[in-house]
Amino acid sequence: MPEPRLRSLLEQAAALARQAAELLVRMQDDDLSVTRKDLLDVVTAADLASERLVIDGLRRLTPQAAILSEEAGFSGSSQAPRWIVDPLDGTVNYAGGLPWFSVTMAYQENGRTLLGLTHAPLAGVVALYAEGGVATVNDRPAAVSATSRLADAVVSICLTSHYAPEDMERTNDVIRRLSALCRGVRVLVSGGLEMSLVAAGRLDAFIGLKADIVSHAAAMPLVRAARGRVTTVAGTDSRDEDPEKIVSNGLIHEELLAAIRSA
Repeated sequence: MPEPRLRSLLEQAAALARQAAELLVRMQDDDLSVTRKDLLDVVTAADLASERLVIDGLRRLTPQAAILSEEAGFSGSSQAPRWIVDPLDGTVNYAGGLPWFSVTMAYQENGRTLLGLTHAPLAGVVALYAEGGVATVNDRPAAVSATSRLADAVVSICLTSHYAPEDMERTNDVIRRLSALCRGVRVLVSGGLEMSLVAAGRLDAFIGLKADIVSHAAAMPLVRAARGRVTTVAGTDSRDEDPEKIVSNGLIHEELLAAIRSA
């Protein structure tokens, strides 16, 4: 089991994530004041309200910790423990009234993720990780799928409007390749949620070829605790700052990497 300090912090952070998720659900049918951010990407009033709630709560819980958040950026000392937060992962889905969005939070000390939380209220997914023994999705032990062939796999991939043209072309090439090799390819665009679904055995793999740190840091250790893999296209373990996040149940990983490299 995790040490008492981490157990307590996980419980309090999970309660904060739940409050933020409930706020997002309440606001989804309101006038969201959608504004442009990067290219066709958007930010809403709900992003900012959830971020304020989360940041204020984390500062009360851990006043000494730095915070890296999607909209507010980085605050605090680079030498301190830090939280990595996406207060609304899947904004375009959310603004369109779709259920594929989440609140994600990761807590790190000395570059090591000790806690990870993903709360997706309308998708019905609450994923929790704490170093030392907690790795659950909806209170069940996280466990990846037993799918052993890419031909039987359902794979999700991130493709967003703020990709540069070369990133868009690369991702479309991978989608075309995988569409001929997999049982199904899905584009949901809520990385923390999708990685949690891999950890729960509901998706066999997730591909992010230009993944940001804030949406993915929380779920990476959860996938690994569930006996999955998170690597770059080259096959090395992916770090928070690496843009490539190739996530799978492990059994199809080499076949998946080969397919991506051939695209």
